[in-house]
Amino acid sequence: MDATFAAPSRNRVLLVDDEPVIRIAIRDYLAHAGLEVTPCGSVADAQEMLATTCFDVVLADHFLADGTALDLIKHLQAAASPTPLIILTGHASVDLAVRAIREGAEHFLTKPCDLPSLLAIVTKTLEQHRNTRVATATRRSDGRFSADPFAVGGKQIQALHRDAERVAASDAPILIQGETGSGKGMLARWLHDASRRADEPFIDINCAGLLPDLLEAELFGYERGAFTGAATSKIGLIEAADRGTMFLDEIGDMPLVVQAKLLKVIEEKTFRRMGDVRTRRVNVRFITATHHSLSELVAAKQFRQDLFFRINTITLRVPALRDRAEDIPALAALLLQQLARELRCPARRLDTSAEDALRKYQWPGNVRELRNVLERALLLAPHPRTLTAADLRLADYAAPPPATEVVEPPGDTSLHAVQWQHIQRVLAQEGGSVSKAAKRLQVPRSSLYEMLRRGDGGKEPERKRRTGHMSHASEGTIDAL
Repeated sequence: MDATFAAPSRNRVLLVDDEPVIRIAIRDYLAHAGLEVTPCGSVADAQEMLATTCFDVVLADHFLADGTALDLIKHLQAAASPTPLIILTGHASVDLAVRAIREGAEHFLTKPCDLPSLLAIVTKTLEQHRNTRVATATRRSDGRFSADPFAVGGKQIQALHRDAERVAASDAPILIQGETGSGKGMLARWLHDASRRADEPFIDINCAGLLPDLLEAELFGYERGAFTGAATSKIGLIEAADRGTMFLDEIGDMPLVVQAKLLKVIEEKTFRRMGDVRTRRVNVRFITATHHSLSELVAAKQFRQDLFFRINTITLRVPALRDRAEDIPALAALLLQQLARELRCPARRLDTSAEDALRKYQWPGNVRELRNVLERALLLAPHPRTLTAADLRLADYAAPPPATEVVEPPGDTSLHAVQWQHIQRVLAQEGGSVSKAAKRLQVPRSSLYEMLRRGDGGKEPERKRRTGHMSHASEGTIDAL
């Protein structure tokens, strides 16, 4: 397997022990296993380290010269993502072990400890801690992602809401279809929050944003040595989503090699990490989304038919914003309130001209584009209380005009006619640029100039009458050059 991507960052371990021999032995063993170990010999040194560096786990001797490992617990738990503590001691007792666990220690081990067993415990703790961090991060998504997709809506959104409520409690896979920016991610998050898995992780990934090897590594994880640079094992996002929901955005862009492995997970609830022979079992609900027509991709053999049948058990379609123009003013007003809070600026309302402009605009970027337009207007508009059509600057977002249609002469299928039609069609698509058209046609620019001047091998007058608007455009482009 190609492994040209960068090696993952190593897990950081803070090792606290006042006995140099033990400290060196543990440090060398864990470092050899691929962990980044920072050693120190006292509570004070450890607290100083924790104040300036983020660690993934702390491994500490209980009795130290200036305190105990329990003195570190409050410091560790004060962080947004508490760092797990593993305590080592040569003076173990049941009471001390119970106290340590009650106060927040992850594990309590006695010295002398077997180094392979210690490594196994550290590795397991790191995996559990990563699960917690991922789940916490997904539950703290920003307002744009966790917003209610049904807060504003006419008949189409109300119908979608009814369908979503019916299927939210099911564990069946759901396919969300809709244009880019229409709110598929918000709907996926709403489905998770409305399900029985709401208290479990919600993990999402955009399948179009990663190369095949990277996507496979992110989804399934890998074992140490699975590829060049894999110095330690890493849990995958599917494993991190165990008992929760996995949202695969833009699944239509998922490479075929990854599709085959995903199908196994959905059907059998089992998978293997890259480089591992062990089969792992997960309990994950899958929600997928795409702006493509998956049936067309299946016909083109770019998407597996069996996977398509598995993920579209339930299909929800999010309408494009332009198809529900009646919702736009109310939706814009809601977005303006949210943006004003986020940007800490005065709230503004839309005047009549702004509402009319929003209704008439086609919104190729859907709700995401609407939010961007309003955010820019809030930041740049001079009026303290209202936004006008001019403040929206929708002309800056306008899509380029469609290519000029070329009228094809009926019945004329001669080589000259077909060649001339094709030249004009490509020239129109390139906005009249002879240089770009010549590049697409794979002919020298000088040759294309000559073809345009001749106008189809001596038939120029007749051809100009049939496609006059295009001939004039071509001549204007040549004269300009």
